[in-house]
Amino acid sequence: MTNITDHGPTPFVDNIERATLDNENYRTALWTGANLQVTLMTIQPGHDIGLEVHEDHDQFLRIEQGDATVYMGPVEAELMTWPASEDDAIIVPAGTWHNLVNTGDVPLRLYSIYAPPEHAHGTIHVTKEDADAAESEEE
Repeated sequence: MTNITDHGPTPFVDNIERATLDNENYRTALWTGANLQVTLMTIQPGHDIGLEVHEDHDQFLRIEQGDATVYMGPVEAELMTWPASEDDAIIVPAGTWHNLVNTGDVPLRLYSIYAPPEHAHGTIHVTKEDADAAESEEE
C-alpha cells in the first residue's frame, strides 16, 4: 500500500484513482486547503458512512470500486434512494441528509471533495468506529 498523507495546502498532482484504490483506511485526508478538501474512503461490505447532514458544506463523491445505495433528502424522514457503482458521481448540496451503504461484496472505494473542508488537516480514521469516536469528541 502507498503511504498516503495530507499534501495540502501545497500544490499537488497525483493519480486519484490509484490513490483511492490504494487507501485501506475508512477515511484518509489526501489534500486539505483553506476552501476545499479531498478525502479517500474505504467502506466494507454491509457498512455505511452513516446518515448525516453538512449544513454549510457541499460534497462531491466518486466511486472507484464497488456498489452502493445512496440515500439523500431534505429531511431525515424523506430520503430518496439511488443505486451507484464504479465511475458514478454523487453530488450532495449543503443541508441535504445523506448516506451511502456498501451493498456489494467488495470494499466500496471512493473519494470525496468537501467545500469548505470538513475534517482536520491530516485526518486518518482507520475504521468507522475511529471516525465515530473522533466526531463525538468534536461535539
